[in-house]
Amino acid sequence: MKVAVMGYGTVGSGVVEVIESHADIIPKRIGGDTLEVAKILDLRDFPDDPHRDLFTKDFNDILNDEEIKIVAETMGGVNPAFDFTMKLLCAGKSVVTSNKELVAQKGLELLETAKKNGVNYLFEASVGGGIPIIRPLTQCLAANRIEGIAGILNGTTNFILTMMIEKGMSFDEALKIAQDKGYAEKDPTADVEGHDACRKVCILASLAFGKHVYPSQVETEGITNITLEDVSYIASANGVIKLLGQIKYFSDDKIAAFVSPAVVYNGSQLASVKDVFNAILVRGDAVGDVCFYGPGAGKLPTASAVVADVIDCAKHTERRKIFGWGAGDEDYVVDYRSNVEMPFYVRAKASASEVTAKFSEVKFLSRKGQPSDEVAFITDVMTENKLFQKLDGMDVINTIKVTNY
Repeated sequence: MKVAVMGYGTVGSGVVEVIESHADIIPKRIGGDTLEVAKILDLRDFPDDPHRDLFTKDFNDILNDEEIKIVAETMGGVNPAFDFTMKLLCAGKSVVTSNKELVAQKGLELLETAKKNGVNYLFEASVGGGIPIIRPLTQCLAANRIEGIAGILNGTTNFILTMMIEKGMSFDEALKIAQDKGYAEKDPTADVEGHDACRKVCILASLAFGKHVYPSQVETEGITNITLEDVSYIASANGVIKLLGQIKYFSDDKIAAFVSPAVVYNGSQLASVKDVFNAILVRGDAVGDVCFYGPGAGKLPTASAVVADVIDCAKHTERRKIFGWGAGDEDYVVDYRSNVEMPFYVRAKASASEVTAKFSEVKFLSRKGQPSDEVAFITDVMTENKLFQKLDGMDVINTIKVTNY
């Protein structure tokens, strides 16, 4: 069976490598048929690449080739990936992707188009790289009502926080090392401001609860305000700071979804996830907590998930997989600030007596070199709106959510 790859960057080249290096295994998974990479779309030239005869700069070479039944889209971004994918689906070709931005923004339209044309649109690699999460969420956990999801969904920020926690590095120092190692882009905004994690939250929420969630509906905060002082105070409470994407189910018509730094206590499975690794914890009403852990990015881990989707499409050439979600609405994702209750970490220029005058129950924290006019504490459970009402008039340095995962 002939397949095409659109985008020959890190992931796209990995897809070609995995298909070719596993030519002895893949036929066993799809009933004896083989996969053949027939075309590779990229605007760049690769004169020394062993696949140079397969390259094309014309999308129509893939679109009009009736022998190509499955296309792996690893281009990234919304355009032209969206236009190309729509045309491929309308032409009766299944498409698989690692493109989280496209799925988060346009997933509903693409899934509806795939359904209309009797083909598949699959995206296991769009969340968690090589970590299996899409299929377990939609198949293995299908008997559960999902009560909530919390995930470390970005390897770059997890690496930076690990360096701050374990090496005592500042945010800027840790970011520089992440860039030197190739974990962070020259412009790291999408990672450190939480936008990458936000897109993945949208996909997980849409799958778990059946209605499309857009990035604009997910309140997002990054890690740029986290300091070593915060790390030290939270260590005294036997916790660490992680950038988490969190989703909470209220009803079929109401969920909360947000991305932010969070205090995770050391007993949690999420607390031990270090460096560039990702982990996604799913809480089901029947199964309890299950955690999916592994490399959240990288050439071959991500490519393995893309090729798994290619294999799935090859097994379902005569029928569609029942897969996807329906339309959402503007009020579906509620404001977590007034609806989600949790404890909070607070650091402020204040005295202990000022704190106890405002909060009935607090746990005071300490750190080496703590100034006499600075306090840090963890509150009891409340909404964020209630927290800031209580903090009114206090010189607050930082606040961080405390998770119960």
